[in-house]
Amino acid sequence: MIARFQNRPDAGRRLAAELAAYAHRPDVIVLALPRGGVPVGYEVARGLDASLDVFVVRKLGLPWQEELAMGALASGGVRILDENLIRIAHVSAEDLRRVTEVEQAELARRERQYRGERPFPDIAGKTVILVDDGLATGSTMRAAVAALRLEQPARIVVAVPVAAPETCAAFRDVADEIVCAETPEPFHAVGLWYEDFSQTSDTEVHELLERARRARLAHAEA
Repeated sequence: MIARFQNRPDAGRRLAAELAAYAHRPDVIVLALPRGGVPVGYEVARGLDASLDVFVVRKLGLPWQEELAMGALASGGVRILDENLIRIAHVSAEDLRRVTEVEQAELARRERQYRGERPFPDIAGKTVILVDDGLATGSTMRAAVAALRLEQPARIVVAVPVAAPETCAAFRDVADEIVCAETPEPFHAVGLWYEDFSQTSDTEVHELLERARRARLAHAEA
């Protein structure tokens, strides 16, 4: 039985220790999946002396079964589609347009809320560490990796404090590297491995990103 994480910042500090090989490297950027991944990513970025930003991903669910993803939208204007599922499920062009429009609006809202007017960072040729607070099925993280590939980073590292063992293992074929600090068995759910798993607010996400940005500016000027 693993010791549970106190909260997301505690999990982030423990995850940063697992990623120590990436510390103080100018080519490394930490991208956190909001909302819950941001407090984790903040501590990882701080521990590694790396920049922090968010990578917003919105699944495109089937109109009649929203949990089943026929694609995804992501930061940077990326859209990926599961053409086979769309064909098999007989999703019309109008259905796809309508779902995309709704999710695009929500993605844009979150981007404005979290990043303001700052553009999405240029990650071409960079080593990107994608962080979330845990992996259960990993469907959102899979969409994030697929979308991020289109931005042509040099390397994608998926890093989480806790994951289902089989999900962690499956990501070896998805990312260039997978780091799961803990893989308890039985797993059940991400929240069980945190003493405090309260919801992260949009305001908290924005404040952590601003705090990280100010710290990087101060470091650059020092």
